[in-house]
This record gives sequence, C-alpha cells and structure tokens, in this order.
Amino acid sequence: MEETIVMFPAAGIGHIVAMVELAKLIQTPRFSITLLLTTGFFDHPSIDNYIRRISAAHSSISFLRLPPTTPATFTTAVSVGDKYFSFLKRNAPHVATTLTQISKTAIVKAFVIDLFCASTMESASSMGIPVYFFFTSGAAILSLFSYFPKLHQECTESFKDMVGVELRVPGNAPLKAVELPQPMLDRDVPGYWDMLDFCTLLPKARGVIVNSFEELEPAAVNAVAQGACFPDATHVPRVYYIGPLIAEPQQSGWLSCGVSVLDYKRWKISKNR
Repeated sequence: MEETIVMFPAAGIGHIVAMVELAKLIQTPRFSITLLLTTGFFDHPSIDNYIRRISAAHSSISFLRLPPTTPATFTTAVSVGDKYFSFLKRNAPHVATTLTQISKTAIVKAFVIDLFCASTMESASSMGIPVYFFFTSGAAILSLFSYFPKLHQECTESFKDMVGVELRVPGNAPLKAVELPQPMLDRDVPGYWDMLDFCTLLPKARGVIVNSFEELEPAAVNAVAQGACFPDATHVPRVYYIGPLIAEPQQSGWLSCGVSVLDYKRWKISKNR
C-alpha cells in the first residue's frame, strides 16, 4: 500500500494557501499528500483557480472536497466567528468517513490539521493515525493559546470586561485582557468555548508545526520548550519550527503565514548589522 499524508486546513483561501505551502515543503516521492477541503462556507472562485494551479505544478499534492455542510442553527444572534467554528466542527463526521476510506487503499502516516479543526483529532487518533497541528501563527501566539485554558481557570468574568487588567503569559510581553484575540473575549458566546476546546487539545497532538523560527522569537520558543505555557509541563508535544513559509503573492493572490515578509526582512537586517 502506498503511504500518504492527509491534511485538513480550516475553511478559506488563506488557510488553504498556508497548508499548501507546508505540503510543498514536505513533499517527497515517498508520500502522496491529500488536502481535505470543506464545502459550503467561505467558498470563493479563487479557491478553485488556486487548486488547479497547484495540482498542475505539483503532481504529488491532490485535493478532495468534503460533502456540503452548513453551520449549526443558533437561537440567538452570533458572530461570523461562532458560525465558522460551528461549521468546522460539523465537518468532523465527514473527515472521519474520508480518513476511513483513504485508509483502505493507503497507509496514512500523519494527519495534519489547523488548530480550528481540532474536533477531527479524536477520530484520527482512534484509527491510530498520528495527529499534528499546523500552527500558522508564531511561537508567541502558540504560547498564548496553550496558556488560554489556565487563564480561563484563573478568571471568572469575560476578558472583555476586565478593563485595566494586565495578563502575564509565558513568552509574551504583558498583555491587556481586553486585547486578547476576539474569540477569547466573551464567555457568553459559543465561539469562546470552541476556542477553549481547541486550545485544550493542543497538548494532546503528536506534534505542533509552527510557521516561525527560533531566532525570531527566542523568549516564546523557550517558554514553549520549558512547558511553561502548558497545563502540564511534563506533557508537552514536540514542536517543529519550519518557518518562514511565505507564499508568493503573484502565485496565490494571498499572503498567508505566521511570519510576515516584513518580520523576516527585519530579522535579516538585524542579523547583518
């Protein structure tokens, strides 16, 4: 049986481009690579055009569309982010079925997923498939997200209401509570609890692939390595820094990466001084 790597990016062209850049980095004659794509939310004609270009240029990378899905129905008004997380979670059964089908004709060596696709982790693990998160942001954000479950336990009110409160997160500069990423701000919306679930599952992965490099974020890299940002410092997934993965804008029409071109150029300039 052939060996393959299956990848599952979150919905939207930016997440797809980032995952394809990783696929291009690790492609080898030994493995085929299949990207599972959602259908029904954040779809855009640019995605199909991009897929055609990548398929023509890289024969070892293929794409498989999951069945159409819609977000859950909410009884109250919710944000686009809430609907987005709901949509991704509702794709979990389709992913499980597809992994089972692929496993009948190939050995799935790894399942690489976006953080927001963490709800698919359990089905892959139950099949004995190693699961890796591809973290498209940098090490500082990885540290923050890994520490989020502890922040949640230490506070009883929504961070959006904690005006003037400063948070201390390993590997990060002091951060005002109200400046946390939007999905983390309000405990009264579904997206907050989805985000908490995603972050809680981070340590359970076989590894985390980060689109950054150690010299750019030494404090955050050190905090992650020491386990200071994880609930259990003795149970930390292996972290691989493979950045910067920077898509060429003229190829994809989008630039999607945790390390921006500007960040990278600034680092190069500082190293040459």
